[in-house]
Amino acid sequence: MSDSDLKWERVRIGLLWIALPLVIGLLIAAISIPKPMIGVIHLDDAIYSFTAQDMIKQINYAIERPEIRAVVLAFDSPGGTVVDTEAVYMELTRLREKKPVVTAVNGMAASGAYYLSVNTDYIYAKPTSLVGNIGVIGYLPPSPFIFEDIISTGPYKLWGAPRDSDMRQIDMIKQAFFEAVKLGRGDKLKAGPEVIFSGQIWSGIEAVRIGIADELGSENDAYKKAADLARVANYEVIDLFDAAGIAEPSYPFFIQSPEGITLPYPNKPGTYLLYIPQLPV
Repeated sequence: MSDSDLKWERVRIGLLWIALPLVIGLLIAAISIPKPMIGVIHLDDAIYSFTAQDMIKQINYAIERPEIRAVVLAFDSPGGTVVDTEAVYMELTRLREKKPVVTAVNGMAASGAYYLSVNTDYIYAKPTSLVGNIGVIGYLPPSPFIFEDIISTGPYKLWGAPRDSDMRQIDMIKQAFFEAVKLGRGDKLKAGPEVIFSGQIWSGIEAVRIGIADELGSENDAYKKAADLARVANYEVIDLFDAAGIAEPSYPFFIQSPEGITLPYPNKPGTYLLYIPQLPV
């Protein structure tokens, strides 16, 4: 072997010793770096204290884990209490500051569930999903009267507020809901406020037509959109309910009849972002 060949052989061996650790390091990194994940949060119930806390735990789990690159909210919910819906809405805002969030409306995203949907980056609905019901429903307190065996220190101690005060509060909540819809949907809305804020609930096809949803699609379409917004491929879908170690709630939100039938009315009086369908005659 000539001096020139010997020199090149030494160069090749040197390059091999340099390249080999790099290749091994890349292989180890490929194995050890977690695969990107799309987290999914399912809500198949009303929004109240238990389900809201469960959603917030899942949201925080997604925020804290860098391998979860985006989140899909999969809804089949009529909405729920005002305060619990607002609590989840605020946590969604924190999540969206870090990661994309996409809504998939399965059966229904009505009232409070739609309130949450407008705080996401994209909304999918199935053709016959029920979407909208934008507005507030509330129970007014009774007119004050006197109980002979109960002493109270003011005319509204037993009732909390006069009826006109409750009506003003309901109107304030309604306006906040309207502002959230305008903020979240913006120029995507294709109908005027007299239609959008009429309280109507629409099919998925109509929801897309008037701009309160973006596109007809399935939960799988929502995963793909979330991955696209997060700029990841070859991802896994992870159920955040199981990942966060949450137990099933046991408190019934809706009234149960003596026959064990669940009625579409909440157990407690209050102010709700809730869709209440008509009972069959």
